[in-house]
Amino acid sequence: EAAKQMHREALVQIFDVYLKAIYNYALRLCGDALMADYIVGDVFAKLLEHLSAGRGPSTNLRSYLYEMTYHLVVDEARYSHRTSKIESVDLQPYDESSANISAENRIIYKTVMHAIRNNLTADQRHVIILRFLEGFSIHETAVIIGKEESNIKVIQNRAIAALRKALGYESIT
Repeated sequence: EAAKQMHREALVQIFDVYLKAIYNYALRLCGDALMADYIVGDVFAKLLEHLSAGRGPSTNLRSYLYEMTYHLVVDEARYSHRTSKIESVDLQPYDESSANISAENRIIYKTVMHAIRNNLTADQRHVIILRFLEGFSIHETAVIIGKEESNIKVIQNRAIAALRKALGYESIT
């Protein structure tokens, strides 16, 4: 409510809370740090524009911001020659070389990320990123991508089956 009334403190708090998460999500989708910065700027500019016009999220600000980010990345991927295709998403975390991650876990992580990039459709990749890397619910993922919850469940199940097959675990249920 404070953000809808354009209170500076509320707007700063929204920015502080969501900036890094929205940036990481945009970076995972577009694979370009400069483009991710640009998109994050657009997301927050649009949020301010919507709030000042009396529009904006009525219930879930987090989903609203991710949905705007998703649509901006998709638009950029369609219309810009400066970004890589969404299909070539780099899902590597920043702290992959952390001492806390064992060599064995790094190998497993790289294998799974390779399978996500090479064995899933674009929709499956988006659902896996939103559900398991970003931690969104089925409902939130459906809102962000613009599909029905039942479709998200089907896409997720097919993605998991494809990953199991790619990783040699097709008999596990």
